[in-house]
Order: sequence, then structure tokens, then C-alpha cells
Amino acid sequence: MKNFFKKISSSTEETENIGRELARRIKSEHNLEKECVFIAFYGGLGAGKTAFVRGLAAELIPGAAVSSPTYAIVNEYRNSKLTLAHFDMYRVAGEDDLLSCAFDDYFRPGVVIAAEWCENIVFALPGKYYKVEIELINEKQRIITIKTIGCTA
Repeated sequence: MKNFFKKISSSTEETENIGRELARRIKSEHNLEKECVFIAFYGGLGAGKTAFVRGLAAELIPGAAVSSPTYAIVNEYRNSKLTLAHFDMYRVAGEDDLLSCAFDDYFRPGVVIAAEWCENIVFALPGKYYKVEIELINEKQRIITIKTIGCTA
């Protein structure tokens, strides 16, 4: 496990910008046409996970109208070369729930998977991924820590 960075965000815009920063790193370090990249999010309700994903999408799939996938479990955003699969694992209780939303089908080249509430799917995490932890300091500020798990990056 290696820290990529740790930053304090004081606004939704700053959280989105940190998401953009991670997306730029992913684009520079991965051949997305031949790889799948997994991003695991951890943080409580209202921490800013979806705002972070909006930033990712702004860089990866410009123009995507990102919204929380709470009720759908997964929202897909696409362009001609890439799919961003945004999962909300809050209500996932086990492997059967993952099978029902075709989670495994997203692990293919050309897909970036951004999964919120990964504490609920520890058993299904891949060997290599980015771990994004968002911790509330107060109503406006949060600490965002990004680590690489199983990666040399």
C-alpha cells in the first residue's frame, strides 16, 4: 500500500478537482483501452464520494451528468473509448447482490469502475486498485487520502 496523496478539501469544487487529478493520473499511467481500473471509495454519508466521481467523470467522460447510483446500484457513463461504471454498494449485502447487478461483467478493458461503500464488498475487491478515503473534518472540510493497493504506482 502506497500513499498517492493526502489533501484537505474545503468545498465541493475542490473535491471534484481532486477527482480530476486522479483521473489525469489514471490516464497517464494506464492504457485504458487494454486495462480495467478499479477505484474503491470509503467514507460516510455526505462525505463527498459522488462529488469526487463527478470530477473523475469530467476528465474521463466530459459532459457526463453524474448522479448518485444509490437506487440503481450502478450508473454508466460512456464515450467512444471508455466506460465509467459508478457503483453504490451501500445496500449490497453479499455476493448474490453483486451477481444481480452484473458487477463482474464490468471487469474488462476500457472500463473504470468507481465503487462507493467498498467496506461492504471487501470480499470482491480486485488485487490492484486505488483506495480513496474521505474523512469529514467538519461540515465543509474533509481529508481525502488516495492510496494504491497492490500497485507499484
